[in-house]
Amino acid sequence: MNRIIKSIDYDYLKMKKIIDALCCRNSILQPFSIGKSCMGRDITALKIESEKEYVLFTAAFHGSEHITSNILLMFIEDFCTAYEKSGSLCGINIKKALGNRGAIFVPRVNPDGCEISIRGALGCGGNAEKIYKMCGGDFTHYNANLRGVDINHNFDAGWKELHQLERKNGILGPAPTRYGGERPHSEPETMSLVNLCKENNIHHAVALHSQGEVIYWSYNGLQDKRAKQMAEIMAATSGYALDVPMGLAFGGGFKDWFIKEFMRPGFTVEVGRGANPLPIEDAHEIYAKLREMLTITAIM
Repeated sequence: MNRIIKSIDYDYLKMKKIIDALCCRNSILQPFSIGKSCMGRDITALKIESEKEYVLFTAAFHGSEHITSNILLMFIEDFCTAYEKSGSLCGINIKKALGNRGAIFVPRVNPDGCEISIRGALGCGGNAEKIYKMCGGDFTHYNANLRGVDINHNFDAGWKELHQLERKNGILGPAPTRYGGERPHSEPETMSLVNLCKENNIHHAVALHSQGEVIYWSYNGLQDKRAKQMAEIMAATSGYALDVPMGLAFGGGFKDWFIKEFMRPGFTVEVGRGANPLPIEDAHEIYAKLREMLTITAIM
């Protein structure tokens, strides 16, 4: 069977077509919108239904990290193929191992930021001049949403302390990266994930970022007692190291908020090594290294 997902850049329209193709091939996948971006683009989720609980996988919080969308979509494709055929992935019978648990995937949390990073001024709609001034013409490394808010600094977990640190570092307003907004949960992209988590019984959550080949699993001593053991399994099956974020990387993130809000395991996985945006041609190689880890994480 030909692989649907390739190691190429997918802008918003191409992403919609790819998701349609995945759902057409895999009847268990249910696409739905969890909200809209600042520019009105759908934030699409894919669900394998369950009456009990879900594992949540998310990607592309930052525009220049759009390679994480490809990696998650590659996993979705393999996972669903194995599930529908009652087959194995990494030696695991997916349908049997998943049991009564379902899965929710959000391949692109920040569609506007990704569109700006991939397409430059053409991805900005009528905001090209404003974005150009904000990023100094460097669209490729753009991370924030359309309003210049970094989604992974906008969650209500240590937001106030992070905001003060941003100001100390000269980040005083909308910027290409690391500005957490005027208040926590101010952005529609943030609220889309917040509402998704509150409306579904999420057993544990994973956020894919790039880069560094590390796994973050704790937040302020609040993490579930299972979290470290789960993180150790994730590290052993990926070759990634366990780490603790520092400075401007601490607080404000989705993983932090999920742990704080639900007292359940949450993980950030920094995929690949190099400078963002990582070469899109590396997507399949990075995914191949993570396939076993993602598979086991889905059923832990």
